[in-house]
Amino acid sequence: MSETAIWHMADIWEHVSDAIPDSEAVIFEDRRLSWKDYEDQAARIAQTLTQHGLSQGAKISIYSYNSAEYLVAQFGAFKARMCPINVNYRYLETELAHVINNSDSEAIVFQAAFAPRLEAIRDQLSQVKLFLEIEDGSGEHFEGALSYSEALKNSGPMPRIKRSDDDIYMLYTGGTTGLPKGVMYDHKTFSKSLITKAMELRGLPIPEKPADVGPVVAALAAKGLSPRCIPACPLMHGTGMWVGVVIPHSLGGTAILFDNKRFDPDALLQLIEAEKAQEVVIVGDVFAKPLAKALSTAKAAGRPYDMSSLRMVNSSGVMFSSDAKKDILEHMDVTIFDSMGSTEGSIGVSIANRDSIKGDKTAKFQLSPTSKVMTEDGREIEPGSGDVGLLCNGGMVPIGYYKDEAKTAETFKTFNGVRYSVPGDYARLEADGTITLLGRGSTCINSGGEKIYPEEVEEALKSYEAVYDCLVVGVPDNRFGQAVTAVFSVNGGQTIESAALKNHVRELLADYKAPRHYILTEKVPRADNGKADYKTAKSIALKDLGIAEQ
Repeated sequence: MSETAIWHMADIWEHVSDAIPDSEAVIFEDRRLSWKDYEDQAARIAQTLTQHGLSQGAKISIYSYNSAEYLVAQFGAFKARMCPINVNYRYLETELAHVINNSDSEAIVFQAAFAPRLEAIRDQLSQVKLFLEIEDGSGEHFEGALSYSEALKNSGPMPRIKRSDDDIYMLYTGGTTGLPKGVMYDHKTFSKSLITKAMELRGLPIPEKPADVGPVVAALAAKGLSPRCIPACPLMHGTGMWVGVVIPHSLGGTAILFDNKRFDPDALLQLIEAEKAQEVVIVGDVFAKPLAKALSTAKAAGRPYDMSSLRMVNSSGVMFSSDAKKDILEHMDVTIFDSMGSTEGSIGVSIANRDSIKGDKTAKFQLSPTSKVMTEDGREIEPGSGDVGLLCNGGMVPIGYYKDEAKTAETFKTFNGVRYSVPGDYARLEADGTITLLGRGSTCINSGGEKIYPEEVEEALKSYEAVYDCLVVGVPDNRFGQAVTAVFSVNGGQTIESAALKNHVRELLADYKAPRHYILTEKVPRADNGKADYKTAKSIALKDLGIAEQ
């Protein structure tokens, strides 16, 4: 009787390394790591962690911009059966201390530039046994930290060990309210789900065990088909890490890292061109619109970028409008995979190319086979009924939130014997089986007894040519309870009359959904990962309208 297969990300990547040791695994600036070097460095970091008293299950905070060290440290944690913790490099002291302490991190791998911020909370980090500092030329240093480069040089590689697919993988999500929460997966659910998705998308055989991955990636490499992917968004977020690294790596692909300290569309386009990237991972309009503008400007100047190598554009997390997709496809002959989901699970995808984009509506997604639209008591919504329900993901479902049983019970529910992730997104299930995303219940506006979902109105607003970005919020109103209010920015040099914008929205939506107030702002507030900051948008609206915050 054969031994039960153990699904663990470290095992999968070790099989990839054995199969294609000389192929490129990671590229960042002038550094190029082969799979053999990648695994060797990860094994040395794993040994460093164990030598400093960390054991199976220990949490390792990674506090870094996109870098080769980030990926090596994560792989090293996996190899040692430890759990890497993503730390948002934009966090200030309160949130930073919360993530490190809430996760029970016993080690921090960090770029030296962040030493002053760590120094400010040093006395709060009593659980941390090891500070591993990545030299970055900033001139900063955390007293007592171990040099990352010295650790690589002085630690031998940790031998491979037997692992369990019950080992925990965790990703911290900021969400829209409250302090960040750790979303927990077991390695079997996490690794098997993502590798299955990767293989299915390319028509490859689904491996029955991790050892089966080796022959598949070797065959891809022999044909020159190993994916070359640029995660243009931060590795500290699920979209960048999962779609930009984990999936390509599981196919023996190369992660080509992009300096994400600030988003420079021309720098990204130059990297695509230079490295002959086949895939790029972005975050909706926040990335797509600047990219389209840079492509258009270069073409008009007679020096168009060569995008011939690119085959796939992946996006997740925020709105990717139809107009932005059309602008991208004008310059790139690619397939756009616009995924809808969150750290708690993927729910659906909208696929577009040059042939299909005509007439597309941004918020239309094809529901994944494991997902449903249900009422709050678990009744399935009938296609075409017009009823609104909650999106429920039944595929790659997390174990729950780390140390938060109440939030776990609220978000992960069992209907008809099937466990679902129910993050709070509302949608309609159309007659053709697609879903129209309406938005989070927490941002739903009640105006005169009618429920209005911001994303539906935002999509209508963003289809107006002069609108660059927008968010829709509800503000207090004596007559209707709440008034729909648009906070928007415009394309450079253009002006908009509120009446014209309102008439445009009324042509697309019922009158009661059209905003009563239009607030022009230089920049629509969003988090660094592109997600909508409705709280700040509402503050902008209230201030402009002279309404006191409640």
